[in-house]
Amino acid sequence: MKNAKMIVDKAFRISEVDKRIYGSFIEHLGRAVYGGIYQPDHATADENGFRKDVLELVKDLNVPVIRYPGGNFVSNFFWEDSVGPLSERKPRLDLAWRSLEPNTFGLGEFARWTEKAGADIMMAVNLGTRGTADACNLLEYCNHPSGTKYSDLRIKHGIKDPYNIKLWCLGNEMDGEWQLGKKTMHEYGRVAQETAKAMKLIDPSIELVSCGSSFMDMPTFPQWEATTLEYDYDYVDYVSLHQYYGNLNNDSTDYLAKCDEMDAFIRTVISTCDFVKAKKRSKKTINLSFDEWNVWFHSKSEEEDITTNHPWQIAPPLLEDHYNFEDALLVGLMLITLLKHADRVKIACLAQLVNVIAPVMTEKDGTAWRQTIYYPFLHASRYGRGTVLQPLVDGPSHPTLEHGEISDIVSVAVYNEEAEEVTIFAVNRNLEEDILLTADVRCFQEYQVKEHIVLENDDLKAENGPDGEKVMPKQVAAGKVEAGELQTMLKKATWNVIRLGKIK
Repeated sequence: MKNAKMIVDKAFRISEVDKRIYGSFIEHLGRAVYGGIYQPDHATADENGFRKDVLELVKDLNVPVIRYPGGNFVSNFFWEDSVGPLSERKPRLDLAWRSLEPNTFGLGEFARWTEKAGADIMMAVNLGTRGTADACNLLEYCNHPSGTKYSDLRIKHGIKDPYNIKLWCLGNEMDGEWQLGKKTMHEYGRVAQETAKAMKLIDPSIELVSCGSSFMDMPTFPQWEATTLEYDYDYVDYVSLHQYYGNLNNDSTDYLAKCDEMDAFIRTVISTCDFVKAKKRSKKTINLSFDEWNVWFHSKSEEEDITTNHPWQIAPPLLEDHYNFEDALLVGLMLITLLKHADRVKIACLAQLVNVIAPVMTEKDGTAWRQTIYYPFLHASRYGRGTVLQPLVDGPSHPTLEHGEISDIVSVAVYNEEAEEVTIFAVNRNLEEDILLTADVRCFQEYQVKEHIVLENDDLKAENGPDGEKVMPKQVAAGKVEAGELQTMLKKATWNVIRLGKIK
């Protein structure tokens, strides 16, 4: 049996967790909206047409902020189509996903849904086919009290009080060839600068996210961030990161090393932001919004077939990845990676929330159910609130094909001082061997293990479905803290949540 040692101490503080790190994303894409959060003819639909079975699963995740309405969709989004009386709304071609957008669910409906879900809105503006003026008009509609063209239009639509949306994305993936209105880094930098400047004149209390490069392997990365921030640094608060991973080579050992790539990605963006800060002699620090992250690869061929051969459908089944157990392990590893950078990653959005590369899936006339990735996200959101602590881990490693030698154990701890609890999140990504963990927790006097939650399955490809869950958490025998030392077993290929609390 392998052994690992760990020290968890209050002195090894990274940062307070910004609760928005547990955000998510709803795009007008596939069945995320229609047949996902909204289905008026469903047996569980409420007076607004919202599926109550979906709402309950979402509320359990305690998602604090949800990005909307895209994503690629936003780069040809005409917000005026999505507000006002339903009788006056017209369908529009969605060019991003070659679908038909009926506009029967829009900004007002989403605001009502997020209120029920207990979440705030992270709104994106169209800087692809539109620009500064339309972004300002939308902000005026949403946040200005009254007495102007667009605030009075909102009131005319029956919404007296402003939505008061505080978080705004300046476009989406603007260096991507797939993006409508794709821009060079200088073009985007200028329009983002002017849009940000104008929006903050309308509402100085808002926070703005500058669009980063589409993902780590883009040829423009990280020069895109360095150049665009030179334009808009003084007006924005965050820069965005997007990244998805998959196991196309069916190499599970290498697949679970991809969180190390995510770590390198974050470090590079931080370095780039700080380079621009130094160059500008600025006292302001730009933080990170990792507002798209997940596993995405299972449904690629179906997506290409639908968009190419069967276009202009309403809510076609796009990007409906069915996740397995090893996907849940990687999502857990990605959550740990985000928490390790809580000093700079203040916002993160699991993309997406329902049906589209999502933790929650629905059957059209049936039930809503939890995918395997639901559980690591649930545990992190539930127990990962407080101060992030960096554990010192001395443990074994194993080789991978593309990532070299990697550590068996990836871990982080979160200390909730008010609740007098500390939670250790740990993944044993060794697929062959269990590891006996010995943790020095002397700093937490009079603490004892409350529970040890594990997600495990002998079959890495095991999936959940509407008829039952093959992958779900269970409690295992909890180790005891004796003389300031905790011993517990981390079984091979497992997600672990070890909760300690002060003895009352």
